[in-house]
Amino acid sequence: MKKIFTVGLLFLLMAPGVMARTLTAAQDPWPPFVTTDASMPGISVELLTEAMKTQGYDVEFKIMPWARALDSVSKGTIDLLPATWYTEARTDFLHYSDSYLTNELTFIKRAGDSFQFSDLSGLDGKTVGIIRDYGYGDAFLASDSFDKPEANNLVTNLKKLLANRIDLTLEDKVVALSVMKEEGMDANAFAFTNKPLSSKPLHVTSGKANPDGDLFINAYNKGLEAIKANGTFDKIVEKYGIK
Repeated sequence: MKKIFTVGLLFLLMAPGVMARTLTAAQDPWPPFVTTDASMPGISVELLTEAMKTQGYDVEFKIMPWARALDSVSKGTIDLLPATWYTEARTDFLHYSDSYLTNELTFIKRAGDSFQFSDLSGLDGKTVGIIRDYGYGDAFLASDSFDKPEANNLVTNLKKLLANRIDLTLEDKVVALSVMKEEGMDANAFAFTNKPLSSKPLHVTSGKANPDGDLFINAYNKGLEAIKANGTFDKIVEKYGIK
């Protein structure tokens, strides 16, 4: 009887779905999509976790600077980035999921500044603070008609903006307002341009150096369909006040 029980237990432990595989994911704080609050870890983190759960995966999430997270995923030492913008260059080393939400990448200026963005020529001679290794778009990054000093995060660029060290920075408006609130910064000290630089669909990505990278992205795509169908997607998005 003991032998039968032992064999039965082994089959149970080996059954699909009983022992979920744990994947690693990492990104910089980027509220409300990625946060440092374990009880409200962010839209992108929760969508990733719930989508992968439907496919038999658990996700262990780590906070780290964006450039380090991107490098780690591209090398396959971390499995997934929860929130990635598409660039042609990144397709050389990243697998992209289906998009799940869209960002509006908008210029941020000091309150009272009359600048309005129309096209890249309007940035001539300006200093625009950017975040290292962000995918702003090839035309923007290739332009040499304005300066683009790099920083590690938006908070640094907002402080530089208030100190008149840069003329502009840019970020999704929802993200920027969340960061300002989280950091105790006065949102009234800043203003946003009416026209964004671009719309940026959000994707989950995995490194092509990861032997299972394509498998993980396919699993996410299936899981994304599942959580949209069962209502989980809408509940998560609404919880963070995004419509």
